Amino acid sequence: MAATASGVFRRTAMERADQRVSWERTDQAFFASGACHVLAWVCRDFYPDQEIGLAAMYLGDFEHPLHVYARWNTWAFDANGWNPESELMQANSDFEGLPVREVETITTNLREFCEQHVHRQPHQYWADPTDRARTYVTRYTPPWLAGC
Repeated sequence: MAATASGVFRRTAMERADQRVSWERTDQAFFASGACHVLAWVCRDFYPDQEIGLAAMYLGDFEHPLHVYARWNTWAFDANGWNPESELMQANSDFEGLPVREVETITTNLREFCEQHVHRQPHQYWADPTDRARTYVTRYTPPWLAGC
């Protein structure tokens, strides 16, 4: 699957107001916009024998990250599956009409990240998305197994 900007799946006002409506979106939409950080942490934890890091993408003058994803070498994992990180950056930059200002390596735990950046912790969703994220991760062959 080619990299698609997370903004393509931006939540509507109703999806922001009603957690259940947000939850009922497709997996790709849910993990692209609204739970990308949960998916990134689950991906990293799913492959403990790999050196998978976490990254936050910032655009323009935004104070908080636009998107969070897992990274392995030059690859990124998000709601699009595994793609070259440069393609993910370009897709988001093109869609938003703003350059990627910075990609920050995340060194905090999920709880701290959520507190610092006004993101929901898993228990704050309509239902905990952790198992849903684990299932989603298994749909995509990681680059080290695909021979990339």
